[in-house]
Amino acid sequence: MDVFRDAYVLEFLDLPERHTEADLHRALLRQLQNFLIELGRDFCFVGSEYPVQVGGRDFALDLLFFHRGLNCLVAVELKVGRFEPEYLGKLNFYLEALDRDARKSHENAAIGVLLCASKDDEVVEYALNRSLSPALIAEYQTQLPDKALLQAKLHEFYALNVEGGEGK
Repeated sequence: MDVFRDAYVLEFLDLPERHTEADLHRALLRQLQNFLIELGRDFCFVGSEYPVQVGGRDFALDLLFFHRGLNCLVAVELKVGRFEPEYLGKLNFYLEALDRDARKSHENAAIGVLLCASKDDEVVEYALNRSLSPALIAEYQTQLPDKALLQAKLHEFYALNVEGGEGK
C-alpha cells in the first residue's frame, strides 16, 4: 500500500520562497483541508504542536495525524531547509514518546514523516540505513516549476524517447 509520497506540492499555501518553519506551520493549519487532501486518504488531524513530555521536560511535535488504514499515529516534523541527518534523531525521539505514552494498545507503532524543503537521496539513504523507526523523508514544494520550463523538459524527454526508439 502506497500511503506516503516522496514529495508533496503545497502551492496552495501561497508562501514566499523564503519562509520560516513558523510560516510553514501557520499556513498548513490555515489550509488544513487542502493539506489533508495532498496527504491522501484516511489521514485524520490530531493536533498541532502536540505536547510530548519526557523526563519532566516539555516538547512539541509540529503536527500529529492518525491514519485510519494503517491504524497508527503519524508524526510530521517540518523543516524549511534541506534534510540533515540529525533531524532523524529528533523524529525517532518523538516516535518513541508517542509509542510509549500516546499509542493505544490496539494501534500499530507510530510512523514519522520529516517534511523538508529539499533532500539529497544518498544522505537520506545513509541516515535511514540503521534506523529502526518507521520514518520517511519527503520534500515539499511551495510552487510548481515555471510552465515554460516544464514544457521544454517534456519536449526534451519526448525527443530523447523518439530518438531512442528509432535506434532499436
